[in-house]
Amino acid sequence: MTVVPPAAAPPVELAPEVAQALAEGRPVVALESTIITHGMPYPANLETARGVEDVVRANGATPATIAVLDGRLCVGLDDEALERLARSAEGADGTHDGGGEVVKASRKDLPAVVARGATAGTTVAATMYLAHLAGVRIFATGGIGGVHRGAEHTFDVSADLDELGATPVTVVCAGAKSILDLPKTLEVLETRGVPVIGLGTDEFPAFFSRTSGLPVDHRVDTPEQLAAVLVEHRRLGLRGGVLVANPIPEADAIPAEEIDARIDEAIADAERAGITRKEVTPYLLARINELTDGRSLVANIALVRNNAAVAARTAVALVALGG
Repeated sequence: MTVVPPAAAPPVELAPEVAQALAEGRPVVALESTIITHGMPYPANLETARGVEDVVRANGATPATIAVLDGRLCVGLDDEALERLARSAEGADGTHDGGGEVVKASRKDLPAVVARGATAGTTVAATMYLAHLAGVRIFATGGIGGVHRGAEHTFDVSADLDELGATPVTVVCAGAKSILDLPKTLEVLETRGVPVIGLGTDEFPAFFSRTSGLPVDHRVDTPEQLAAVLVEHRRLGLRGGVLVANPIPEADAIPAEEIDARIDEAIADAERAGITRKEVTPYLLARINELTDGRSLVANIALVRNNAAVAARTAVALVALGG
């Protein structure tokens, strides 16, 4: 007779607040950490991280910011850990505000990061994977990665898209980052079988802008309607995640024609500087912030907070439906 050993416990460390919420069946929202380590300058990154967690709590859910700390896969961070990530974060120009190196880790990087006891901010792909291991079903971020402009020559396509096709976590975002090729990004999502649900919109938002001219697959108008879709997605046993497209608040949006010109300028600067692979996105976000005199950073913070609120309300509705 073959004895099958019990499955090993997921190799993640749950913060006490997160562990208790999950054990009691209360709503939890995952949050990524590359926005802290590679998405914003200090101290805006720390203020945003704290503020987003506060938004999740104010809307009835428990926040679970995910990162790798000294090789430990952490789901839920205390304030000391948030500050450590913010102060030692690697800037887009390769400098370090606090003198410590913080890796930008996608799913593929996790084994090496853990093995050498490193510290990392987790991308959308890595955060989705770790959230799934922990049993967290809803994740709020700013914008997902996608197909980069010129990908037909560079083959630069974010691992976020494959993760969405494989991992059953719902991602609330303000669309894909507008530095990307949005039509190709949506084509890849369709190929991966990822439903794109617009919350209060028929168009896929373009991160800094509310519209892109590109349609979403389906529209809902409330977190409760969204939760009902998620219940059916799970009941049908469909693989992969659901992408929720939640436009940036109108008061904080930057008109497409204005931001597109700044994006084109930043992309040209990146090409001249030889910036490639995982360095591209943080470089472009930092450069666009310079070119917009800080307006893009204000917009980025606003859309992340908005997504966190929607994710929390959806998580609450999902628990109420028994999903």
